[in-house]
Amino acid sequence: MNQKLKITLVRSMIGRSEKHRAVIKALGLRKMHQTVEHDNSPQIQGMVKKISHLLAVEVVDA
Repeated sequence: MNQKLKITLVRSMIGRSEKHRAVIKALGLRKMHQTVEHDNSPQIQGMVKKISHLLAVEVVDA
């Protein structure tokens, strides 16, 4: 069973550090309230953990 993460940007990037902006861009997020889906992998989980205060995350069974 392959799990996916549904990641939504819920807080603004204004005033955030360049590292946080880079992680948001790497996840494929560009706008507030935009949602992307990624496979649940250790790399994606690490990125989500780094900026968890800016995101809403749901686990979805694919």
